[in-house]
Amino acid sequence: MAASVDPLVVGRVIGDVVDMFVPRVSMSVYFASKHVTNGCEIKPSIASEPPKVNISGHSDELYTLVMTDPDAPSPSEPSMREWVHWLIEQPFSRARFNTRAFANQLDLGLPVATVYFNAQKEPASKRR
Repeated sequence: MAASVDPLVVGRVIGDVVDMFVPRVSMSVYFASKHVTNGCEIKPSIASEPPKVNISGHSDELYTLVMTDPDAPSPSEPSMREWVHWLIEQPFSRARFNTRAFANQLDLGLPVATVYFNAQKEPASKRR
């Protein structure tokens, strides 16, 4: 059996965070001028400001946007898995957020699009 090359599977977003789905709309995410694609690395200093998100959905449909850290505070010790950074409305608690349970509770169904990235600590001299 061939190994998956889908960054969402390789990064365990599909499986740990959401179930397998087929994207129905396109979504683009930019931190400043950096276009974020699934699995790319970005600097935390770039991610310190909210991203610009464009969802090319249908004007008669509503969408929920969720940004989480599925292995907070670190991949080796994900004791706060999932940490929700933001939703359209502020969540009650950020630590131990569960995207799948949230979607089930609100009967949202499977995702229509997703983007994930990694941000590693950088030396103080590189921060903006």
